[in-house]
Amino acid sequence: MTKADLIEEVSQAGKLTRRDAEVVVETVFQSMSAALSRGEKIELRGFGSFRVQARSARRARNPKTGEEVDVPARKVPRFRPGREMRDLLNRS
Repeated sequence: MTKADLIEEVSQAGKLTRRDAEVVVETVFQSMSAALSRGEKIELRGFGSFRVQARSARRARNPKTGEEVDVPARKVPRFRPGREMRDLLNRS
């Protein structure tokens, strides 16, 4: 599913114009991004949670040349699915 597909689904489900649905989806994504950049955790019951994880600096190896390189510390987003989503995905 792409962002355009999501906008179309929101438009149909909420009986909104495509432009209004686009504003809704963009606002949700911007709010989530802003919360994560502030270091906050996002919990969507039944769906999952997002959090920021810090990775420390390390030495790595370029697989092509074998040369060692320094990889700086950084923060990465992590998603953990909720129980309802896991159950939905694992139904047989």
